[in-house]
Amino acid sequence: MPKSSSIAKAAAAGRIDRRKRRNRAGLLRLRQSIPDSVFNSAGLLVPLLLVLVWLGITALGLVKPLFLPSPLAILEEAWRQVSTGILLQDAAVSTYRIIVGWLSAAVLAIPVGILMGNFRLFEGALEPLISTVRYMPIVALIPLTILWAGIGDEQKILILFLGTFFQMALMVMDNVKNIDINLIRAGQTLGFSNTEILWRIILPAALPVVWDTCRITIGWTWTYLVVAELVAAQTGLGRRIMDAQRYLATDTIIFGTLFIGLLGLLTDYSFKRTGRSLFRWTADR
Repeated sequence: MPKSSSIAKAAAAGRIDRRKRRNRAGLLRLRQSIPDSVFNSAGLLVPLLLVLVWLGITALGLVKPLFLPSPLAILEEAWRQVSTGILLQDAAVSTYRIIVGWLSAAVLAIPVGILMGNFRLFEGALEPLISTVRYMPIVALIPLTILWAGIGDEQKILILFLGTFFQMALMVMDNVKNIDINLIRAGQTLGFSNTEILWRIILPAALPVVWDTCRITIGWTWTYLVVAELVAAQTGLGRRIMDAQRYLATDTIIFGTLFIGLLGLLTDYSFKRTGRSLFRWTADR
């Protein structure tokens, strides 16, 4: 009995020590959830600190306004664009180009990725070509896109398509390949045809990660916006940034860049919220 009592005491002491270690770890415990208020506050704190540092640097005159305007100058530029209607017009045109370019890429890339992920023949035929093209710099293709599509919106949309399609196709292929092979074997055991396995097993299992791939790739599409609007664009957020570069309007450049980032953040947030609603079983991942 004394021996079992000492073992119980040691076990209790071990549990207490582990609890103390967990409490000390606090917010830095591996893969553990934290309160939403702490999570959201951390997301606001870092940008706020950066803005305060930025404000301090410009207020002390450590950097000339030509190279780094103050946050107040950026706000003044923002108000100017809002009050004159420039911002709304540019944002509408650029958003239209982003949506059409990304949707065109997704409509083709998702089926192609699913085929490459499920059939070795399609992977062998398409993967080397797609892997090669995705390393080609999009800027170098601008002259060709002008020859192929002119200088209208079609050319801008084509640039966005080319910048998104090849990466998306390969990512969807990897998404499909990572599905548990035992699920497919189970379907074959039950006598499912290839079409039934595709629609009843593979697609439902792959949809959450394919949706996440869509979220990531539309972010890439936003990053190609300035490149897409580099040539012969009359309006657009990227066009505004390029014009500002010509006249050394640094405040316009910084505001345009930040606003594109904000639109991208809102797009990302929308995809995340929609994904949680569509795929509730993945909410804890």
